[in-house]
Amino acid sequence: MRIKELRAMSVDVLKNKLQQLTLDLSIEKRKIAATGVQSKKVKVREIKRTRAQILTLLKEKGVAN
Repeated sequence: MRIKELRAMSVDVLKNKLQQLTLDLSIEKRKIAATGVQSKKVKVREIKRTRAQILTLLKEKGVAN
């Protein structure tokens, strides 16, 4: 997801998106641990990057997690 799209979202939407990404990340990590195959490395990297961007935007807006 692009940063411009994230900046246009409201705080509530960003918090919901953050929760969803956290859930997706844990699922992907479990899949990698169960199969031993790291074919989803790019997807995990994208999720982590987007989560970090959302956390930064929330911090900029002065919202506590």
